[in-house]
Amino acid sequence: MAASALAGACFYGAWWWRWLLLIGPLFCYLRLWCNMLDGMVAMASGLASRRGEILNDLPDRFSDLIVFAAVAESGWCHSSLGYWTAIAALLTAYVGTLSQAVGATRQYGGWMSKPWRMVVLHLGAWTTWLALELGGRPIAGTWLSPLDWACIVIILGCVQTIAIRLRRTMSVLNANAPRDARIESADVS
Repeated sequence: MAASALAGACFYGAWWWRWLLLIGPLFCYLRLWCNMLDGMVAMASGLASRRGEILNDLPDRFSDLIVFAAVAESGWCHSSLGYWTAIAALLTAYVGTLSQAVGATRQYGGWMSKPWRMVVLHLGAWTTWLALELGGRPIAGTWLSPLDWACIVIILGCVQTIAIRLRRTMSVLNANAPRDARIESADVS
């Protein structure tokens, strides 16, 4: 969460100091690295648990909100696109964990998993910085900036990812339907 807070601070401050558009994505990658390292350590040490999943997943959702809300407030994209991107990221993660909650496996598929959201955000931030340095004016309210386009790509990718994850979850649940019916009938008797 600290890496996400630093990324958020960079995006938020980028209106005054444009060079922060170059630094913010680096903290997003630090977030991904810490998250990966945390999971690997838990698995390797045998400490992975259901409680650990909550302690890992919940801060990730706050991190998504921090980063994309800061992008929304950066002044370099339409704020509504930044907030819709935050919502799309939350729903994407929710559908992945929902699958696990209903007895299927956790779903990670689709185009806009967390790492790809950060890559697209990175490209949008650096392209926005470059456009500004070359004399362009990607100011929200006038036309779509590269950061706006990054948000649009993330939102559309999240819609695809949500659809893929739901379809895979339903396939697993449909494959287990006869077994589930036997379990439910055994519970009644």
